[in-house]
Amino acid sequence: MLKTYIVHVNDLVGKFSEQSEGLESWYQFFLPASTESENQQRRLLYSYWHVISGFVARLTKEEVKAMEKNDAFVSATPEKIYDLHTTRTPGVYPQHPSFSDEGMPAPPAKWTGTCEFNRTACNNKLISARNFDSLTPKQPSIDVEGHGTHTASTAAGNYVKHANMYGNAKGTAAGIAPRARMAVYKVCCLLGCGGNDILVAYDAAIEDSVDVLSLSLGGESSPFYDDPVALGAFAAIRKGIFISCPAGNSGPAHFTLSNEAPWIPTIAASTLDRSITVIAKLGNTEEFDGESLYHQEGSPFATIESHPLASE
Repeated sequence: MLKTYIVHVNDLVGKFSEQSEGLESWYQFFLPASTESENQQRRLLYSYWHVISGFVARLTKEEVKAMEKNDAFVSATPEKIYDLHTTRTPGVYPQHPSFSDEGMPAPPAKWTGTCEFNRTACNNKLISARNFDSLTPKQPSIDVEGHGTHTASTAAGNYVKHANMYGNAKGTAAGIAPRARMAVYKVCCLLGCGGNDILVAYDAAIEDSVDVLSLSLGGESSPFYDDPVALGAFAAIRKGIFISCPAGNSGPAHFTLSNEAPWIPTIAASTLDRSITVIAKLGNTEEFDGESLYHQEGSPFATIESHPLASE
């Protein structure tokens, strides 16, 4: 039975080590000799260039066992599925005002990223959007669930005046770095986030010369050498890229921390930073404080009254 593996091998040393064709040929050397050339191309899903010395391939357990006899072989890890992390996910899209390029100059000359949206979606703010989700490869680069674009706008969304939620909490919305440009690398879908896809996105981001990477995803604790988030972060940091990851949504119990590699700034939130307060007034005149999206206009606190539907 074929499974997806992340395969680590020794570095290719020599004149082909800086050429993608030579690197891919080196990785194909590890694939089963019994497979035909055309089948090898389909088995080799991706050749990593920056994050690790290795590749992603579809292999059987027996083929991995045979691969271990190669002196240049290091390890092969079955693909892991990671979870999305955030405290709330309303979702935004490329056309959302958070991605407006008003007041934004053109990207710097060093930028090499690409946009898989149409020309009207990417601009001087949203300068790149690419899809590396292999779990649902036919899905477009647009975020159909809302998580990725939501977290992107939280990190670097532009200023949006008169933002509100059904008329509540009115004000100006902005990300942490509202004048920063954004490149979005989609690695997640409703099924989760593939570990090999995470490494592929790291690889692309390093190639594109990004300055900061924010990953709002994670999984159960595992050895760093088997953790794609930790491995990719280590490679990115060595290239001078700042990494930020969440501590996870599984607390406050012990041993629930995610993304705990010592080279990753891991961010945790113990409480939410906003609430819309209401008072629930029952028919017996008892009152309880609570939260609701319903809020009476002009009143700092809404009162929701409850009356019995039937009486003796």
